Amino acid sequence: MTNPLNPENYEATGLEFQAENTQSNLTFVNLGPSHPATHGTLRALCALEGETIVAAVTEIGYLHRGFEKDAEVHTYQQVIPYTDRLNYVSAIMNNVGWCKAIERMLEITIPPRAVYIRVLTSELNRIIDHLVCVGANLVDIGGLSNFWYTFNVREKVYDILEKLCGARLTSSYMRLGGVAHDLYEGFENDLKVVLKEIWQSVKQFSKLNNNKIFLNRTRNICVVPKEMAIAYGWTGPTLRASGINYDLRKEEPYYCYPDLEFEVPVGTIGDIYDRIFVRMLEIEESIHMIEQLLKKIPTGPVFTEDKRVALPPKTQTYGNIEGLMNHFKLIIHGVCPDQGEIYDVTESANGELGFYVISDGGKNPYRVKCRPPCFMNFAAYHEMIEGHLIADAIANLGSINIIAGELDR
Repeated sequence: MTNPLNPENYEATGLEFQAENTQSNLTFVNLGPSHPATHGTLRALCALEGETIVAAVTEIGYLHRGFEKDAEVHTYQQVIPYTDRLNYVSAIMNNVGWCKAIERMLEITIPPRAVYIRVLTSELNRIIDHLVCVGANLVDIGGLSNFWYTFNVREKVYDILEKLCGARLTSSYMRLGGVAHDLYEGFENDLKVVLKEIWQSVKQFSKLNNNKIFLNRTRNICVVPKEMAIAYGWTGPTLRASGINYDLRKEEPYYCYPDLEFEVPVGTIGDIYDRIFVRMLEIEESIHMIEQLLKKIPTGPVFTEDKRVALPPKTQTYGNIEGLMNHFKLIIHGVCPDQGEIYDVTESANGELGFYVISDGGKNPYRVKCRPPCFMNFAAYHEMIEGHLIADAIANLGSINIIAGELDR
């Protein structure tokens, strides 16, 4: 077996150097897949000259989830818990992305209250995703005290999600046709209290602008110009940090986003500093959106009456043959879209989350392809860190917020 740490075998790893560099004192170092600073099962093989990274090769796939193939052997409804485990830091947003794609394939319109609940819980998940990203990134840079401003309030958000969904991390709250159940009594009051605490945390973050160590570690480090971001297919906060104003909630608006007032934070040069502060500003915008949603949320049902996805009431199931047959078909055969294909997207916490689904008319998807934003972000990682220090590479990895559950193929 070829030893990737042996400089004599660098060609087998994909590292290629100029002939005059092959005799230099290069040191080969693995960042990951088992390393506390990589935040996930990914790997970067780096060739070092001193502490400077001369070249790097990245690898993914150590998690071995196989989401796409798992989806092809389960019913459309059963796929929902598997989406939870893509970006497990903001699981509800994955639920929404999958359900939105299949509902579009079925040409189902969900009730207005379900729409508002989906957007509200998605923005709440965007907040906790950004809190985790920024908090963990600050730990990598050495700012442990700031970490608690993000994680303490995040735990309080999870308390609300646990009361709403029955689970803290992987919620499985969405259903094809709506949501599993309505908001619990007292949800609005609980949320308002937590939103105030999140505001206080954001104010503490803003003080980092006066911290010389933080500024030196983040400004003009691992810069990604606009052209590079586009070439790698970046979306979401990382793309916007590079100065490109592109957000699916504005460019291809869906659900009730057109009815909400919010700004899209945009960076200037695309360094680590911009990637951190774009997320911090997005937290403020999400809070603003949630406050609007709480004021505007309509009353009514939270699930469609379309018999292709909705189980009949128990009285109909036990009281007439039509209800019994409808129940039997959904339980035994599941949701069966007509033959066809669909690609649908949502603006997840890290960018464009897309699902391409092919239906052959059966109860299981014939083919599923997931377009996760983390995959594109990590594709650029090797180029971002070449020429920088090892310490910069660690800080940079946190700034692009790689969630390994999305990476595995």
